[in-house]
Amino acid sequence: MAGIYVHIPFCKTRCSYCDFYSTLESELPERYVSAVAAEGRLRQQELDGENVLTAYVGGGTPSQLTLEQMQRLVHRLNDTFDLSNIQEFTVEVNPDDVSTRYIEGLAKLGVNRISMGVQSFVDSELRAIGRRHTALQAIKAVDDMRQAGITNVSIDLIFGLPGQTLQSWEASLMQAVKLRPDHISAYALSYEPGTRLWLQRERGEVQEAPEELSISMYDMLTQVLKNAGYEHYEISNFALPHRHSRHNSSYWAGTPYLGLGASAHSFDGMVRRYNPADIRGYITAIERGETCYETESLTWQEKYDEMVMVRLRTAHGIDLDEMERSFGKPALEHFMQEARPHLHNGRLMRTDNRMSLTADGIMVSDAIIRDLMW
Repeated sequence: MAGIYVHIPFCKTRCSYCDFYSTLESELPERYVSAVAAEGRLRQQELDGENVLTAYVGGGTPSQLTLEQMQRLVHRLNDTFDLSNIQEFTVEVNPDDVSTRYIEGLAKLGVNRISMGVQSFVDSELRAIGRRHTALQAIKAVDDMRQAGITNVSIDLIFGLPGQTLQSWEASLMQAVKLRPDHISAYALSYEPGTRLWLQRERGEVQEAPEELSISMYDMLTQVLKNAGYEHYEISNFALPHRHSRHNSSYWAGTPYLGLGASAHSFDGMVRRYNPADIRGYITAIERGETCYETESLTWQEKYDEMVMVRLRTAHGIDLDEMERSFGKPALEHFMQEARPHLHNGRLMRTDNRMSLTADGIMVSDAIIRDLMW
């Protein structure tokens, strides 16, 4: 099995916290769609005949493409790859881009899952981070998706926003539960160098949420969603039964995937490939009939570290037998030695020869993962 990821870097405005590659240039979508389709043809052999079971169109803001542009993109990719076996086809959207016509058009293309960046259901918090939608628009968008036949809806939320309190975070969570999306991703706000939010903090215009508040918000998140029937299957991801993100889960399992578009990444099980975060350079290279990625071959130590970092974030944790098969007995012995104090402190648990984080361990997961790395 394999997956395809397509990066759409266009945004109408840039959110203050975002450090993903995006551009406000609005004259390039037509050339870009053609370039992505052409890159697919140039690189189709990298999937080595694997069945494509998941596809994910992310960004940026994919819903900044018109429906006609999205149709052209999907049809051209389908000419290159056999998409008939796709089990999950996700497109990211912003609430203010959603219309019944647009979503119905995506559904006709085979899209069966929509991921929408909501971030908060409190308008003042949305304004504080430069989001261009309102809470009511997000609520209506979920209804529009379901009316258009999308039965798998995911929303993103962020906690630790400027001005956010434990009470306002609870209000957002309760509104999310009321909407009953199939999947919820929730992240702590991060202040990334070079973003507008980072500069605002440096100037004293906003204050970072205290660690104690962020911990309380995360604890509330897990409890509210657990009580509402959501499974906590990855540190930041929650799903109703059988609604886990198959595409993202394949990343965590090390499944090969092909990334198309400016700044997209690919992995074939051995080698990572990185397209440049430069839309004009990317388009120019592809129009010349050239690929433009850089490559990185992973050492076994890097693969070991990646297994620890990625698998330990999931509820399934790390299969110790698989670790020994993949990296040998010395690597397993190193892992178990470093894990011992965390097992003793109740931050890790071993079940059926799997190692996973406990609820207490999740709160300090970064430190634990660092300890367990090579």
